[in-house]
Amino acid sequence: MEFPVQTANPAKTETACVVVPVFKDGELLPAAAKLDDVSERLIGQLIDRGDFDAKLGNVLMVPFAPGLNADRLMLVGLGERDKCREGAFRKTLDAAFTALAALPVEDVAVAFTDVPLPERDCQWKARMVAEAAHRAVYRFDAFKSDKPPASRLKRITLLVSQQGNAEGAREGGRIGDAIGRGVATTRTLGNLPGNVCTPSYLAEQAEALGRSSNGALSVEILDEKALERLGAHSLLSVGRGSEQPSRLIVMSYQGAENPDEAPHVLIGKGITFDTGGISLKPGEAMDEMKFDMCGAASVFGTVSAVLAIKPRVNLVAIVAAAENMPDGRATKPGDIIKTLKGLSVEVLNTDAEGRLVLCDALTYAERFEPASVVDIATLTGAAIIALGHHATGLLANDDDLALNLLDAGETAWDRAWHLPLWDEYQEQLESNFADLANIGGKPAGTITAACFLSRFADEFPWAHLDIAGTAWSSGKQKGASGRPVGLLTQYLLDRETDHEVEINDD
Repeated sequence: MEFPVQTANPAKTETACVVVPVFKDGELLPAAAKLDDVSERLIGQLIDRGDFDAKLGNVLMVPFAPGLNADRLMLVGLGERDKCREGAFRKTLDAAFTALAALPVEDVAVAFTDVPLPERDCQWKARMVAEAAHRAVYRFDAFKSDKPPASRLKRITLLVSQQGNAEGAREGGRIGDAIGRGVATTRTLGNLPGNVCTPSYLAEQAEALGRSSNGALSVEILDEKALERLGAHSLLSVGRGSEQPSRLIVMSYQGAENPDEAPHVLIGKGITFDTGGISLKPGEAMDEMKFDMCGAASVFGTVSAVLAIKPRVNLVAIVAAAENMPDGRATKPGDIIKTLKGLSVEVLNTDAEGRLVLCDALTYAERFEPASVVDIATLTGAAIIALGHHATGLLANDDDLALNLLDAGETAWDRAWHLPLWDEYQEQLESNFADLANIGGKPAGTITAACFLSRFADEFPWAHLDIAGTAWSSGKQKGASGRPVGLLTQYLLDRETDHEVEINDD
């Protein structure tokens, strides 16, 4: 998909459809969407007659607008001016592009970059436009014999007023396009069934990503023999009941001018299917446990976005991939396993397996002497109870890192919420027979899961993102969301900016 920028009246733009945001009071926005007098009177009449209510997200197609060199005109309601904030803006974009994606058009022009939003510039708005366009055209129909028609949208011209920032819009479109593609990658990996998306399949996808990167991404795959030699017995214990072999996938990108600059590390939980193991889950909605690798999927999506944007940072992406199944070799409740770090763990519940693969991946990350480590996991149902499906749970051993991630989430509109990681919660992990247990009981389940991981993250600034409530949707609209690719990519872009500021200060 292309996102060119034009500073011109849309009446002079060869387009199939012009989208004009309208506030509830009927005012046309922005200046770039200034129409000829006849068209303005026509739209005014539509609003005055009540043919169009400019409430938030309302859409009206006008098949004929005098003076416009376009097949259609679309009006999109922005609601009341004083209530137009980021969330309302995103809803308006989703409504507009959902309607556009259903039309038989390839080329459209949109006038959103001048919509007044507090503290949001032209670049941010252009980025949100590009991301919304990708969300709207996304389809997952690889396994359908009767496929619905795919969207034909290919070119979204961003209309910017003469007073607007055209260069900022171009950069926003470029970043939004990359993130939108990364989100689509994450959604597709998450939506794939467990009989296709196995640990070996994820390893193959990493190798394919490396081959397509023109040398920008190096990939290393550790198979079960390599993991055994390494001493990653905790990761291996999770996949022992499955016929699918476990994998540790390591992808490295060097974008910083100094190749020795400390990298930022992302670690994704890649449980490609989670039955719960011997602690078997209920059958209802167990099909959704194919989404238990969405942390890994978000790492793949972020790497894809990084390869497109090319920020000047060093990045290591690690995916701990396994399938959690019950058979005669599976880990049992009460078993004690040895981790790569050397700590022993009493497994009280085999359905708390994500932390068992992540703990070895965290220890593995020590060798990179990282500037920061962020793990991403669909780790606990307790996160859904605490935060619902709107915010990602965030816990960290470093307040600056936590604040950086929160800021990135606000910028990307992919928000997280900071939960405490106090020493008092660690007591719930005490074991009579091992260094620690893998669960801490029902109270504060999200926090005690992070407490477990924190025992393996004492050598670097570390944060944990629990995406159990945000990684996918259930019900009629079931499917992976692609979160938190936006947050993670923004975090890395911010690190590039921070580094440039440090250099200039020196």
